[in-house]
Amino acid sequence: MTAARRTAQQYDPLGAMGSRPLAVVIGAAGTVWALLVSLFDRDVVGSPGLSALTVLLVAASATVVIAASSPFRAPFTRGAFVAHVALLATASVTSVAAQWGPDRNALNDFMSLLTATGIVMVAPYRPWTDLALGGLVLAAVDAAAWGVAAATFPHQVPVAVAAFLAAAPTLVLTGASAVFAWTFSGLAERVQIRAGSYSVERAEQDGIAANVQRDRSTLLATEVAPFFAELRTRDAITDADRARARAIADTLRRGMVADADRTWFEYAVRAEGGERAEIDDPDGLLATLDVDQRTVVRTFLRAVMRAPAVDPAGLVVRARGTAGERIEVTVDVVVADSDIGIHRTFDPYLAVLRVTFPDLDVTVRPSALALRFSYDQH
Repeated sequence: MTAARRTAQQYDPLGAMGSRPLAVVIGAAGTVWALLVSLFDRDVVGSPGLSALTVLLVAASATVVIAASSPFRAPFTRGAFVAHVALLATASVTSVAAQWGPDRNALNDFMSLLTATGIVMVAPYRPWTDLALGGLVLAAVDAAAWGVAAATFPHQVPVAVAAFLAAAPTLVLTGASAVFAWTFSGLAERVQIRAGSYSVERAEQDGIAANVQRDRSTLLATEVAPFFAELRTRDAITDADRARARAIADTLRRGMVADADRTWFEYAVRAEGGERAEIDDPDGLLATLDVDQRTVVRTFLRAVMRAPAVDPAGLVVRARGTAGERIEVTVDVVVADSDIGIHRTFDPYLAVLRVTFPDLDVTVRPSALALRFSYDQH
């Protein structure tokens, strides 16, 4: 996916998670402002019913953004963005209709500003092309609605100027939001390309090699070296010595066979102290994760294995192939903590997993965490 299509949330899910409170505040403040102005600051009586409808539409658009920006619904979908823009556009029209008449106070025309902040709310969640298109649509609706009102009820300000002033806030903040999304994605793309010179895959291979070397060194130090040192002190080799040599050779051979069959995931679990964890991956399917997916899974795995409340022996991972060359993975973890404590510990990691594996299903119960996700075989 190119930088034009990827979003800040997809490049930096934790950063988007941290910026979500801003979207919540903007949505809530916009709804409260629309309500207060509709109740106390209208210079045209207009239609109370349409005013109420406008406030409900603004609240609905805020609700869509707040719900869709949740890290557990990531990534923010295009459908949610379209719904958000459509609700704001409709609210802009109903707002003008609600105060239909010679409206001379521009300060209470709140929708021209709410459509602008509506684009800012979703800047971390959609690509710059969507932001630009959505902002232009909202600006056009603002210009048309206020332009028609200005033409119907003429004032000192020309119709074209009134239409432009209605659209200007949205145009300005749309431009700023699109530049932010485009710049962030471009920088993140270049960082990923540079990081590819020493990829995570290479780092994983180095880690596997280090583990193999450590295991071999341990066996040589505890078995082979003492055995040869003992042989040097003897005048003759006995049948017992030959039997012991065969046993050591068999141990080395079994270790080499096991190492050849073991995936990077099993090495990662062992490296974090999970010798007693259950890895049920008979076909080595976890080896088909790409570099980005390995990074995310390895980070989550490290967090799980190092959490004080987690018993490494309670980790169970299963990988199976499904129809359509997809791999389905389930992860069950025994956690000696409440569901609130589990969320507090693992929510940031689950947010990243959600962006990497959009079909991630998370079940949190007291003393248990269960994950299920799938991906295309690479």
